Amino acid sequence: MLYLWYVAYIQGVKVSAIGYSRSKSLWVINYFNSCGFMELLPWVGSGYDMERFGILPTASARHADVLIVSGYITTKGAKRVKMIYDQMPSPRFVMALGSCPMTGGMYWDSYNTVKNIEEVVPVDVWVLGCPPKPENIGHGIVMAMKAIQGGFEGH
Repeated sequence: MLYLWYVAYIQGVKVSAIGYSRSKSLWVINYFNSCGFMELLPWVGSGYDMERFGILPTASARHADVLIVSGYITTKGAKRVKMIYDQMPSPRFVMALGSCPMTGGMYWDSYNTVKNIEEVVPVDVWVLGCPPKPENIGHGIVMAMKAIQGGFEGH
């Protein structure tokens, strides 16, 4: 019989049964505003095939575990990102792709650009690059999965 408080060690990382199960069935919703989407496409398609890791795209925020944000965020778009985040059930995680969500990108001095996405939603995983390579996105996904396996509940 599997107990929900069972704790194991996989490759030196403390793993709970709930965290391990949760990390192997992540549902993702995307909010893209620029070139980061083109770098995520190999993960959605057959190049890297995120479904073999148990990651599925979803169209509803109410079913999503992870919000992936890429590109600069306008003040009007920030309201939508916050609305999507608020509709997600807990535990929820946010992954920011590229330098645009971090700094505003090439529109950093615009009056309607949010300079840092953490002003809107808390970010759990930052994937650096302009745009980030698919390998870096995969590394961010694996880091998030290991953190969830270790019991991280998001913000």
